[in-house]
Amino acid sequence: MARKKSSPGKTVEGLTAEMILKPITRTIEENFMPYAMSVIVSRAIPEIDGFKPSHRKLLYTMYKMGLLTGARTKSANVVGQTMRLNPHGEGAIYETMVRLARGSESLLHPFVDSKGNFGKVYSRDMAYAASRYTEVRLDAICGEIFRDIDRDTVDFSDNYDNTTQEPTLLPTTFPNILVSANQGIAVGMASQICGFNLAEVCRTTVALLNNPDCDLLETMPAPDFSTGGELLYSRDDMASIYETGRGSFKVRSRWRHDKAAGVIEVYEIPYTTTIEAIVDGVTKLVKDGKLKEVSDIRDETDLNGLKIAIDIKRGVEPEKLMQRLFRMTSLQESFSCNFNVLVAGSPRVMGVRELLTEWQAWRLECVRRRLHFDAGKLREKLHLLLGLQKILLDIDKAIKIIRETEEEAEVVPNLMIGFRIDKIQAEYIADIRLRNINKEFILKRLAEVDSLKAELEELEKTLADRSRITALIIRDLEAVEKKYGAPRRTTLIYDHQEYQPEEHIEDYPVNCFVSREGYFKKITPASLRMSGEHRFKDGDALFQAFDGTNKEEILFFTNRRQCYKVRLHEFEDTKASALGDYLPSKLGMEDGENVVFTCLPGDFSGNLLFCFESGKVARVELAGYATVTNRRKLTGAYGDKSPLAAAMHLAGELELALFSSDGRALLFHTSQLAPKTTRSTQGVAVMAVKPRHKIVRMELAGACGIVNASRYRVRSLPGAGLPLKPEDRGEEQLEIE
Repeated sequence: MARKKSSPGKTVEGLTAEMILKPITRTIEENFMPYAMSVIVSRAIPEIDGFKPSHRKLLYTMYKMGLLTGARTKSANVVGQTMRLNPHGEGAIYETMVRLARGSESLLHPFVDSKGNFGKVYSRDMAYAASRYTEVRLDAICGEIFRDIDRDTVDFSDNYDNTTQEPTLLPTTFPNILVSANQGIAVGMASQICGFNLAEVCRTTVALLNNPDCDLLETMPAPDFSTGGELLYSRDDMASIYETGRGSFKVRSRWRHDKAAGVIEVYEIPYTTTIEAIVDGVTKLVKDGKLKEVSDIRDETDLNGLKIAIDIKRGVEPEKLMQRLFRMTSLQESFSCNFNVLVAGSPRVMGVRELLTEWQAWRLECVRRRLHFDAGKLREKLHLLLGLQKILLDIDKAIKIIRETEEEAEVVPNLMIGFRIDKIQAEYIADIRLRNINKEFILKRLAEVDSLKAELEELEKTLADRSRITALIIRDLEAVEKKYGAPRRTTLIYDHQEYQPEEHIEDYPVNCFVSREGYFKKITPASLRMSGEHRFKDGDALFQAFDGTNKEEILFFTNRRQCYKVRLHEFEDTKASALGDYLPSKLGMEDGENVVFTCLPGDFSGNLLFCFESGKVARVELAGYATVTNRRKLTGAYGDKSPLAAAMHLAGELELALFSSDGRALLFHTSQLAPKTTRSTQGVAVMAVKPRHKIVRMELAGACGIVNASRYRVRSLPGAGLPLKPEDRGEEQLEIE
């Protein structure tokens, strides 16, 4: 059928001439730009409280349903109620709930306490059950998310159909924006925020509040993931991410080798991959003939947790195989950071310091609004009681005014005139029940006036003093850390390098000796039994002695804060009568560099204690010195604020003694020191040293010669120590016959 011709100015199939001739740029500006801004501001990018609108609407609905303290309810019930705030369909709402649930293991600190199958973040095929089968309630940590929300801490706005109101932000008492991992893709921009350990975030925020120039990496060295794994740590790369909000780092799987069964078991994987992706990747390599060392791979994940079993052929070196798999499969992946956050409605890419500073400013305003709200309530109550105080002088007059007033509407005006009070006070007095218009009731109420005035005065002082408000924020952060803090799940691997295969090394027991001048001897037990006394240079003497095996690693710490890491097989077997290897020459040390401490790390469990002349002691996890290769030198091996007085390998908790140059001593227990993951930590003050004096040595309490141990023992740190008594100096007393 022929199309009907149209005359100028008439419509063609519903379109006007103006619409047909509209420029494309104008169409994009009028139609596409509002959509793009809506996606950026109202959907994909998280705000300073750490939530996207979909998260906030769901959690607030559950809060209003009483699920913070009540029993669980069906997920379908929550989904239906949430649609009053979020009209995007039950599928989208339920997927949001799944990610926030404990069962999914997507977050370090889940917000939804779930029951039923919610799938797993590390599995692509393990689907979650339908909402009619699962049950949910708010997790306990949500008490920190909604605290004081009813006290005007945040703004509220109308929902999409103006039938109810919802909060524009949630008044989180801790920086959830860094604790909860978040990912979003908007139009023309995206956001990728990794999670950090809650306890570390709280400590870092407190440190930043106390000192805006503090080193963030000292208290929060790196991100933490709910799936664990090992993060290949580079301080420079991490500092760049902290500064700019952009960058990447590598995370790899954790594994163990069952030698008897010939199986490698992978039990933690990177956050960005799945079990199925790993199994498919390894299977493809085997089929393509690129991986002949593997005979089978299975997903053995069960109720005990994630496990991928890799059967290896006889004679295969597990370490070498895993290094190949890290390079060729998603057992090792990079995580790209893009800290893009909405601040006051505008997207901004910020570093960690700037992000925490913005959160602090926002939290400061929340606390200030809460204090204003509390002060307003106190003023209202005090105002009513002051009106009640005026009728106490003549209760009969108040009763007479009410009784003799003919019209009900005139009661309040007559009371206002009779007692010179305002309308609010008169309304309050008029509403008092007849049985309560007596002196006893009024006196009981008026007893609160003084306490209300004092409380109001204290609130006004707090409002006028920023430091007092900051103290309230710090108190909340410390409480959250104490109540909800948990150990790191992701292990940090320092000084990582690509694995290089090594030649076959014979393993046998050896005895190691280090002299004060830096000579090292490695002697077999048989040779040691046949040898005589040790030979040293004039003025030299034995410094350290320990037992090990020829394949073990050994760490040499120097006075230049460097650690030289080698294997014992690199030293020739010698005899006690020989001088041994001169370590500065053997290890290629700098001029004037000398060995101050040596240890055999074994499996890198336990800790190292570094005692500084300033009286501080640092407890550093030995795992921080683990590397895959025989890297010779690790810089920044310990703190640089004070010279090193002594060091010790700590395998278990024990009691130690510190001695200062002014003849004082102090006994403390190592359990009083918290382990640190950062090698260059300055430690904590243990012994307060007087000016011009220093710590001279650290020894085991049971072997230091102190007799009166209780005299020098301290319960809290730091301590000043006490002067040594003659019998505690280990000196022999002369006896007069």
